[in-house]
Amino acid sequence: MSLTASASHDQNLPPQGLTPTREQIIRHLRHASAVAERATLLGHHPFGAILVGPDQQSVLMEQGNVDTVNHAESVLARVAALNFTPDYLWSCTLYTSVEPCCMCAGTAYWANIGRVVYGLTEERLLEATGNHAENPTMSVSSRYVFDHCQKQVELIGPIAEVEEEVLRVQRAFWSTR
Repeated sequence: MSLTASASHDQNLPPQGLTPTREQIIRHLRHASAVAERATLLGHHPFGAILVGPDQQSVLMEQGNVDTVNHAESVLARVAALNFTPDYLWSCTLYTSVEPCCMCAGTAYWANIGRVVYGLTEERLLEATGNHAENPTMSVSSRYVFDHCQKQVELIGPIAEVEEEVLRVQRAFWSTR
């Protein structure tokens, strides 16, 4: 299938196509975490996201955090929606270092991205950052958002193998703010 070709699918069912292996999940989450670290070099908060194609290999896009209203996942989802068809995105996977907030989960949903994988929960992020004025985390899980959608976005996470790595990046950044 080409990147812009449409394929008929039922959005009441989880995304079709290849399911990522554990190795692919860990590799892509580490890539998203590296994008998050790179964002800090630009003076942004340490959040990163990548979009992987239906083959579970091809990284189509990557995005670091921009600011408090342009989170990595939301920016990536918006740009993806401008560049790929909804049917194609339904077979793609968004990988993100930290669980998407309700805004980012909603944006991934509206962009029609069929699968979201994250490394660290929003709750663990709060433990690492505390009540930081620059990162007022919300107690609304992405699971809650996706459970209230008409389409069944597949959500995978947290992933134990990368949690400590993601926490290390978060703690290093927020301890200097």
